[in-house]
Amino acid sequence: MVKAASPARAWIGTIVFLALAPGVVAGLIPWLISGWRWHDWGGAAWVVVPVAWLAIAAGVAFLLHAFTLFALHRGTPAPVAPTETLVVTGVYRHVRNPMYLAVLSIIFGQALVFGSWGLVIYAVTVLAAVVVFVKGYEEPTLTRTYGGQYLDYRRNVPGWWPRLRSRV
Repeated sequence: MVKAASPARAWIGTIVFLALAPGVVAGLIPWLISGWRWHDWGGAAWVVVPVAWLAIAAGVAFLLHAFTLFALHRGTPAPVAPTETLVVTGVYRHVRNPMYLAVLSIIFGQALVFGSWGLVIYAVTVLAAVVVFVKGYEEPTLTRTYGGQYLDYRRNVPGWWPRLRSRV
């Protein structure tokens, strides 16, 4: 089992990791790809733009919520400074990978608002990389670290498609 960080250290680590990982993946790289130049959707703007901003806002809200849960559990989402206990509260009661889904929602929202096929291709690439990471590293590591508790969690909570009613 891992040793829990102090509350201050958990918050600092979580904030730093938020800036470094999702900040780069869902912020810096999309900016480099799209230049954050608005797309003129013409008559479709009244539908496309609100949907895009809803995807971005929901992604940011879920991402911040998920990151907060790690700090509250006295750890970080970073593999080098995990929590002592498996995080299964909040949004994690409904889906096992809310951070990845939130980041993808932010990227796809930007693809819409900026009308960027480059961001769509980037989002699909990020999705493929995340699935490989989750299957090849994260799930085996969580199984070794938390054992039966994680296996039970996996059986009861979907990985990618949120369930509205919790089973944990």
